[in-house]
Amino acid sequence: MKNSLLLHGGVGSESSLSALLREYAKKAFDNKSSLKSVVDATVMMEDDPIFNAGTGSYQRIDGTIQMDAAVMTETGFGSVIGVEKIRNPVKLALDVMQKTPHLIMAGDGALRLARMLGYAEYDPNTKKAKDQREKVMSELNSNEADKNPRFTALKRMGDISKLMQPEDTVGAVAYIDGAFAAAVSTGGATPMLRGRVGDSPIPGAGIYCGQKGAVVATGYGEEIIRHMLCISVYNDIGSRRLSDILEDKASSFEGPVGLIAIDKKGFSYFSSKPMAVGFISSETG
Repeated sequence: MKNSLLLHGGVGSESSLSALLREYAKKAFDNKSSLKSVVDATVMMEDDPIFNAGTGSYQRIDGTIQMDAAVMTETGFGSVIGVEKIRNPVKLALDVMQKTPHLIMAGDGALRLARMLGYAEYDPNTKKAKDQREKVMSELNSNEADKNPRFTALKRMGDISKLMQPEDTVGAVAYIDGAFAAAVSTGGATPMLRGRVGDSPIPGAGIYCGQKGAVVATGYGEEIIRHMLCISVYNDIGSRRLSDILEDKASSFEGPVGLIAIDKKGFSYFSSKPMAVGFISSETG
């Protein structure tokens, strides 16, 4: 297969945004590095408040923003969990992989690392995030809350998967110069408690990459983790058509889920709701 880069904007993102993602893919595409391509593409999506990552992240119930991100290659992995007050979590995940002996860093420790590495303080709050939280809190405190399973579950602290609006996670996969890479970033789901961790920074759940290909997921994080969705897809690569693998794996989910994947023969994507995607290769230009 020719060198290729594939992006997604999160399950639930408007399909009309695919043209924008293709432009981001075109700008990020590096014909020499799959890792640079996926990271640069994810940075562009983090910087665009349209998407739920970086500057577009959702607020948690307490009004804070905690972000997760991860990068993975055939030989390396790095992720950050619950990081705050930086602009591009995916860059920090890359630094965890390349500049530390660790695989995953979280919370205050991840933020301290960011400051040590020169990351400036940055407030990712936007009007979109504030308005979304106000809407959620208003609904939660209304007389209608008990009729909404998401909010009754939150009050009971029960099945968290029923709480989430799953427009979460941006991601990218690439196959360039014979090497695979993947990257993901998210501002979480809504509503969510402080400290909640979804699938994005968990290897095998929201992201996986190896010698056979690269896979990233979007949707209900808790369910994606339970299914270890991305490594499940990866393990089946080569057994049948990639498109069939993605559709079969996603069909077991009751809630919205999306997948993008790439192997040595080509690329594919599948989602149970609209999902913006962007693709470029050395063939298509």
